[in-house]
This record gives sequence, structure tokens and C-alpha cells, in this order.
Amino acid sequence: MSFLPGWRAAFRIARRDALRSKGRSSLVVAMIALPVLGVTAADVTYRSSTPTAAEELTATMGSADAVFSSAGIGPVQVEQLPDLRTYDVPPGAPQPDSNTAKPVDVPGAFPKGSRYVTEQSVPATVTTRHGIANIEIVELRTSDPAVRGKLDLVDGTYPDGKDEVVATERFLEAAALGIGSRTTLRGPGQTYTITGSVEVHSSLGRSALYAEPGAVVAPWKAAAARDDKVVPPNPSDTKWLVQGAGGAGVTWSDVLAANKKGVLALSRQVALDPPPDSQVPLAARAGPGFPDNSAELSAAVVTVVAMAVLEVVLLAGPAFAVGARRSRRQLGLLGTCGGDRSQVRAVVLAGGAVLGGFGAVAGVAGGLGLTVLFRPMIEGWTESRFGALEIRFQELLAIALIGFVTGILAALAPAIVAGRQSVLESLTGRRGTRRSSRVLPVVGCVALAGGIAVAVVGGTGGDTTLVAGGSIVAELGVLACIPVIVGFLGRLGSRLPLSPRMALRDAARNRGRTAPAVAAVMAAVAGTVAIATYTTSVTAEHAYDHVPMLTPGTAALVSSESGAGQLPLARAAVEQNLAVSGGRADFGRVWVGSDCAVYYEEEDGCGTLELVKPTGKGHSCPLQGPGARKLAQELSADAHKKLMSSPACVDEYTQAYSFNSGPAKIVVGDTAVLTSYAKIDDPGAARALANGTPVLLNPAYAKDGRVTLKAVHTYNRQDKENRKLHPGRARTTTERLDVYVAPARYAATPGVRMIMPQSTADRLGLHTQDHGSFYTVAHPPTEAEQQALRAAFAQVGNSAYLQSEQGPSSRDEDVVLLILALFAGVVTLGAAAITTGLAKADAEADLTTLSAVGAPPGVRRSLSGFQCLVVALTGVLLGTVAGVVPAVSLRLIDLRDAMESMRAEPMNSAYTPIVLPWETIGLLALVVPVLAGLLAATFAGKRLTLTRRAG
Repeated sequence: MSFLPGWRAAFRIARRDALRSKGRSSLVVAMIALPVLGVTAADVTYRSSTPTAAEELTATMGSADAVFSSAGIGPVQVEQLPDLRTYDVPPGAPQPDSNTAKPVDVPGAFPKGSRYVTEQSVPATVTTRHGIANIEIVELRTSDPAVRGKLDLVDGTYPDGKDEVVATERFLEAAALGIGSRTTLRGPGQTYTITGSVEVHSSLGRSALYAEPGAVVAPWKAAAARDDKVVPPNPSDTKWLVQGAGGAGVTWSDVLAANKKGVLALSRQVALDPPPDSQVPLAARAGPGFPDNSAELSAAVVTVVAMAVLEVVLLAGPAFAVGARRSRRQLGLLGTCGGDRSQVRAVVLAGGAVLGGFGAVAGVAGGLGLTVLFRPMIEGWTESRFGALEIRFQELLAIALIGFVTGILAALAPAIVAGRQSVLESLTGRRGTRRSSRVLPVVGCVALAGGIAVAVVGGTGGDTTLVAGGSIVAELGVLACIPVIVGFLGRLGSRLPLSPRMALRDAARNRGRTAPAVAAVMAAVAGTVAIATYTTSVTAEHAYDHVPMLTPGTAALVSSESGAGQLPLARAAVEQNLAVSGGRADFGRVWVGSDCAVYYEEEDGCGTLELVKPTGKGHSCPLQGPGARKLAQELSADAHKKLMSSPACVDEYTQAYSFNSGPAKIVVGDTAVLTSYAKIDDPGAARALANGTPVLLNPAYAKDGRVTLKAVHTYNRQDKENRKLHPGRARTTTERLDVYVAPARYAATPGVRMIMPQSTADRLGLHTQDHGSFYTVAHPPTEAEQQALRAAFAQVGNSAYLQSEQGPSSRDEDVVLLILALFAGVVTLGAAAITTGLAKADAEADLTTLSAVGAPPGVRRSLSGFQCLVVALTGVLLGTVAGVVPAVSLRLIDLRDAMESMRAEPMNSAYTPIVLPWETIGLLALVVPVLAGLLAATFAGKRLTLTRRAG
């Protein structure tokens, strides 16, 4: 039989076998198509969502040829790079002062015959349906063709007059307005009608209004000139979107001519086709650009592709073994007809090629469809539109080819096994007995230990290559140990009920099919756990580094220095518009001499109030001052964290003053502040405040139960009212006060170091003023609630504002973890299903015996369920252990960098936690295996055809 006809027959047999066993074929195709689909979707999404240079230019200048702007240093010559990455004055030229620079005639630098559109933005406050919102208003003729591509009309019409605007969809949604609604600019009182909604393609989350040039800034300036109560606008510098005459564009010579007049120009034509460096005066002095990370990216891509191929081989290989064993009689007949072992192998390999081809094509098609289907969601997530659905056929062909080759590789081992079987074994269904290798587990243990050691060395040495290599070697070591682990599991079932005992013994007896499926689950779960562990750890680090402005669940109403009289109305507004869940705690501010909040312009022009921190152990922070760096060299990360959290150091890290509590961080209040804001439920502290004794939240400032309060009574010359009472030089007073010292855990209370009763402030002769209120709220204020509050505060003269604690910055880790868990769950279910099918194919004789001795169908169902459960649970647990290795090693790299930073600057945090994602692990270890077992039991066949045993 020649080569070509032999393979033609093999492919024909493989195609007919695939059509005859549709369920198994669909499963194999799905296992091959799943990673191909994911890689295809990721490739197309990445290429489409990453803007090209041309798309970035369109987002900046629309359909115009260039953007011109003043350099801001007057009409003096400048030099720039073609892409306007940087600019400078020529060598030897004096550095001009931007504060004294003369205006520049930017339109005078345009090429002759050009037309242009101006763009200028200004921050503003406008009315909404909820109240008042802070937004940006852009003066830009949005109907001009030169703007197309920068933003486009979604609904309605463009503005046609000075009293009309268009709004972004995000603003309309947040403001609860629509087309035809009217909004008023706070201050000058100009009212505009919203005629349409627009979309800024590069920033879908932008909240802005767009008006005609001259419709906002000029009338605002005129209103401010007429009325002193109107605050003048603070517009940005004007930009000019320029279109060259006759479609000639803006050339490099045009840019150089503009540079001579102090004008900068970003030209589409020049940026896409830059001139040689010899024609760019600044090129030699601009320095290198961004480093090229393509080599690292390529290594990462190769690693990911290799792991994906290994995953599919582990998943689909047992499925081909199912087909080979189901078709062993057919393969035996092929041998009786004169077929040799190579031709038997060819039939199985042809099956891999057929199903691999189908899987590759289906995966690529599915990936494209998935990208198109979820494109709006992806654009909303990234807050930018795809320029176009960019499909690179070479890359998709390479992805499909990898899927095709993977199918052949997955069928390779089953093909070799099938070729080794004798014709008699194939025809009778008997299988020989093979002992497990004793060398492979030893090699696996050595690889596991060596891989972990290499990964740890890479982590402590900061080498990510060693971390990646060691992690892969460790995972392969666990993979080599899986047959022994599965065999050990068989010994654990002696005291279990019938079905789980049979499932464990069957898995141990047939390690050839159980081990690859367990390895596939392990590989998927290991990757998920590695990324989830690292992400969760980084999130915990960011949460620790976050410096809160208020205590959790609290909002603070704060008045201006002159707005204390309006606080009752402001408090009523807060209680009406916020989800207040607790009582109100009023607080006041305290100062000496002239008020620094009023007389802040002059140096030493106001009084100071200071809580003097004692020196010595427990008072002075050892991480500051002489000897701090020497101490930092000796500290571990945990010891440094403990010191940073101590009362002596905790408020040395930041000098932020919440609700204007000042450097001393003293507020005037009663027990309501103690319980509502500081969250101190201490009867002793409450009694102390009621009796006129201050409560100190940071024990580092107390010595023998007393604090030192130093006051410098400086009165400003402009403070005529208080200056009359205190003429002459500033006087300094020092008071020793008995205080109630709160436990050390309250030392980090944001904005408050000591709560002082009003009676104590009066006794000491301190100035006090009602300053605001603390509220316990059910949730942070929403955008609608904030808009309503701004409107209410505007009615009382904007004499108060609201502070709220939003927590650490919002991140997308939870979404990423959920996607990873779902991916690992799908792979786990697929691997468990494959193993269950293979077990069913292998155990036909055993199932026949069960039926023959009268076992009810429920036994077969529970047996299938427990077989599936064993594979899924074993793979998940091993994958969890394997996935922790790279995550811990990468965190060791982060710890090394953090320790270097801390030893250079001892007050820098070195906290680098390693936090396991217990929710993700629980989902994978409990929900997914149980679900796999239930599905396997549910879809197990009810009937079993009794056949006569051969022989």
C-alpha cells in the first residue's frame, strides 16, 4: 500500500468514525476549540482595542490635518519632535519666562489657504435633574466636518446657536437629563438647551458639554466683569484644528515654519511619515524613546502558547484513547486484513487530524463571533471604541495551525498504544497488564523540589525568568507524580460505601486514563490559582497602603471659615439627601491667635497650636531621624510593619488633615464624636469627656497620663478685631493637660488625635467654632446624592461641603478572578467528563457484571458521579498547591523591591502580603467537583445492554 492511498483510507475511516461517535467527537472538538477560541478572541480584541498611530491622531484632531497650539513661552523659536513627544528652545537660547511671555499669533503660523476650528475647555458647574454637577464645557463647533472621528453625534442634532449645547451620554445618564432638557451654568446664569448626545470615541466615560465657540467663556468673562460675585472662568489654552489648503495637509516644512513663531504643531502627515533625523533639529538632543519590551513579550507569548498546547493534549488525549478503545475491534479487523501497526497508528492519528482541523476552524470562527458579540461590553469596560475590527489573517492562521497540530499531538500517545496491541487482544477486548513506572515518580519529586527551589531563588533574586522556569518545572514534577498519587487514593476507599470505593479503585487501576485528566485539571487550576493569589495579594497591599480620610461608613459635613452660621441648613440638606443610618455628631475646630484658615498668605501671620510629642521609647518614631536607616537595614518586613503601625509612627506617615483639623488634629466634640466617628465604645472615655477631660487617641503623645499643649498666640496685622485685644509681640503658652488615653488601636483614626470638650477649650482661652458634623451612612454618596447636595449647599452660599470615604481606588480584580474561576471550572468539568466517558468505555465488562448480579441503575449513576468527582477534586487540590508556587515567588520579587525601597527611605512601606484567594479556591474545590459529579450522575445511561463475554 503506497503512502497516499494508505493515508486516504485512514482519513476516510477517521471521518466516518467521528460522524458515528458524535458525542465523543464533539467533546474532542470542543476541547481543542476552547483554547483556540480564547486565543483568537484575545488576539482580535487586543489588536482592535489597541489604537494605531493613525487612530490616536484621529482621536486628537478628528478629520483635520494638524493641531496647532502656542508653546506658552511667547513668539520665540522652539524645536519639536515630529510626534510632539517633546519640545525645547534651540541650544544657547535663553530660557523664556512663561509668566511674562507675550501672546502668540497662532493663526498667523498656519499654511496659506488653511481653514481651522478652535477648541477650548473650561471647568464649570451646571444644574441637573438631581441638583448640581461639576463638569467640563468644551467650546468646539461639533458640526464641522473637521471634528468627525474625534466625536460624533449619537442622537438629536448639533447646536445651532449660542444657547444650545450637546452632551456626552455619560453626562446625560448621571444628570438624568435628555435631549430637549435645559441646564444652567452656575455663576453667570447662562441657560442652554441640550439638542443632542455625542460620543467621544477615545473616552466613553467622559462627562462634558460641547458648545459653539464664543458661547460660554466670553459671556462668562463679561458677567464676571459686571458682577464681582461671579467667579471668572479658568479656561484652558486654545487649540486649533487645521485643514491644509487643497488637501495638501501640513508638511514638516510647515511645522518648522510654525516653530519659528513659537507655535507647536502635531501634523497627521508628519507623525505617520516622519522626516529623517537629519532634518529634525531636536532629534539629537531628545534622548531615547521608551524601551523595547518585545523580547520579553515574545517569551511570554511562547510560554502561554506552550502551556495551552500542553493543556489541550492532556484534555483531548484521553478522549482519543476513548475512541481507540471503543474502536479496538475495528482496528483489530484492520490488522486481520493485512494492515500493519503503522497503518493502525495512521487511523488514530488521522482521527486527531480530522477533529483537530474541525476544532481549529470552529475555534477561530467562534473567537471572531465572540469578539463581535461582546464588542460593546468590551468597549464599555475599556471606555473606548474600537477603531475597526482588526483581523490579521496570518495570526489567525497560525492559531488555527496550532490547534490542528495540537489535535495530532493529542492523538499521538493513543495511536502508539493502539499500534502495540496484538490483533487477538483487539478482537477479544482483553488488555494486558502493565506495571506503573517506578522511575517517573522519583523524577517527578526531584523536579518538584528543584522547580520550587529555582522559583524561590528567582523570587529572592528578582529574576522573573527563573520564577517562570522553576514554576513550570515544579508543575511538571507534580504531573509526573500524579499516577502514584492516584494509586494512593485507591487505598483510601476500603471503608467507604460501594460507589465511592469502586470509583477510587477504578481510578487507581486505570491510571493511564485518570492521570492525564487529573493533570489537565491541575494545569488549568494552577494557572487560575497563581494569578488569583498574586492579584488578591496585590489588592491587599493596596488596601493597606490606602490612607483613609475618614473612618469607614462615615461622611463629614464641613463648613467654611465664614459659613458656620449656615450649618443648620446644610445639616438639614445632608439628612434629607444622604442615606444616614445613625445619629449626628457635631464637632468644632480650635485655634489660637489669628485664624490660619483666614490669614494664610503671610508667613508667620497666624497662630499655631501643637501637641508636643515626648521623646524616648514609645514616643519618638525610630524610623525617622538619626539611626533610622541603620535600623531599617536590620528590620524584616513584619518588624517594619509592626513599627509603622505603632502609635509613635502611625501618624508620621502622612500629614493630610481631614476636615481641616489642622496639624494638631484636635477637634472639639462630645461623646457622640467618640462613638459615631472614632468608633470608641468605652464608658470610661465617655465619662472623661462629660467631666471636661480630653480623650487622646494616640498614646504616643501622652506621658504619665498628661499631654503638653503648646500655643503660639500670633495675631495678624489685618486681624484688627483680635489685634486690639492682644497688641504687642506674640506670646507662647504651654499647658499640661490630664487626658484619658484611648487604646493604641485608635491611634490611626483619620484626622483626629485628640477630642477636646468645649469646656476645656474655653478654660484654656482657645478660639473655637462650630465646624461640621459626622454622619454614619449606609453607603458612600452616589453621584445623584452628591448633585442634590451641591444644589442644596449652593442655596446657602456654598458655605459647606461633604467629605466621604470611598475606600481604596476601584479595581477590576473581582471581575478578573471571576473570569479565571469560570475558565478553570469549564476545563475541570470537561476533563472530568472525558475521564467519565473513558471510564465507562473501559469498564463495560464491570458494568455488565454489576447489572448481571442485580445492581440497580442508581449504583451505575452514583459510580459515574464519584468517578467524575475523584478526577475533579484531585486535580483542583493539586492545582491549588502547584499554583501557589509562582504566585509566592513573584511576591518574593515584590518583597525584595519593597525592602530595598524601605531601606533607602525607612518610612516607605515594605508590607508585601501573600493572601490566598479563598473564595476562588472554595468555588473550585467545592462547587465545581460537586457539580461535575452531579452532572455525570444525571447523564449516566439508564440501560446497559448485556453482552456475552468473549472467550
